[in-house]
Formats: sequence, C-alpha cells, structure tokens
Amino acid sequence: MVGRSEVERARLRQAYRSVSDRYDDRFQLDYDGWWRDPEILMTLGPLLAEPFTSSAPTVVLGPSASGYLLGPLAALALDVGFVAVTKDPGTGIDSDAWRVRTTPPDYRDRHLQLGFRRRLVTSADRVVAVDDVVDTGSQLLVVKALVEDAGATWLGASVLIDNLGHAQRRRQLNLHAVLHIRDL
Repeated sequence: MVGRSEVERARLRQAYRSVSDRYDDRFQLDYDGWWRDPEILMTLGPLLAEPFTSSAPTVVLGPSASGYLLGPLAALALDVGFVAVTKDPGTGIDSDAWRVRTTPPDYRDRHLQLGFRRRLVTSADRVVAVDDVVDTGSQLLVVKALVEDAGATWLGASVLIDNLGHAQRRRQLNLHAVLHIRDL
C-alpha cells in the first residue's frame, strides 16, 4: 500500500515544471502551480514538517522569499510559531536589535546578509528551518549559525527540493527534502 505522503510527492512531481528564457539555457524551477493548487498547498506544510514531528521544535525559521510562504505552513503543521529570516536587513527597518550574518557565495555567487530580530529566537528554542530549494546550502548554513549565535538548538532544515551537491553539507544541516532534483 502506498502511503499518503508518497501520493502527495507523486502529485508534486506530476505538477512540477521548469522554465527557461529563450536566451538562456539555465532552467528555473517553477512552482507557481504548486502555490495555485489548494490541494497541493495544503500538503506542503505537513510534508516539510514530517521529519521533525517527534523532535519537539518550538519555532520554524524561513528565509525570504519562499521561506516566508513555506515556513508558516510547516509551523502550523508542527503547532509552533514562525520567524522570518530577512535578506539584507538594514538598520532602517526598526530599532530592534538584530542577529545578522553574511553568507558564503550562493548559487548566483552573491554574498547576502541574513538576519532576524534577536528577541524572536532565544536559547530555549529548538529550531527547524524551511525553504523551497537548497542549491549550495549557504543560506541555510548562515541560518544555522544565527540559531547557534542565539544559543538555540538547531534541529535541522527541511526543503521542498534538494539540489545540493555536497553530502557533508547535507549532514551539517541535518537536511531533509520532500523531493530530490533527480526525482523531477
């Protein structure tokens, strides 16, 4: 008998698309169809949360932009709160104190600053990070470092699509994926 999560994964594979600009041979993942389909959208949070349900997390973190959508879905499935990890937070945002770090090069060879308000993650927290895709792992490594800076416990990360080429980095992050890029 096929389990519910396998049926949901099959539906994701079936609805998956990639797109390319006619002047560029690089394909982009296109999950707008996943966001548009309410049946798929309802499954994303539980699928992302599944590896951590027995770990007793207290908060889910999600980096901009897709993490802002997927993180709250996973947080609801885990019955915990959500903290947004902002890209390039500036001092002009507000007067709150922020935890901020800079990433190693990402998939576009950019160095980004990521951060969250200090008061939102404490040493008592047990943290899961959620995002759409992992390519280099640089953003999730910085999120993990920010969690450790707060004295909180890093439980791991959950993504929709694993496109990471480094097994060591996968272990460092305790990375779980709904699908691997080769499944698509």
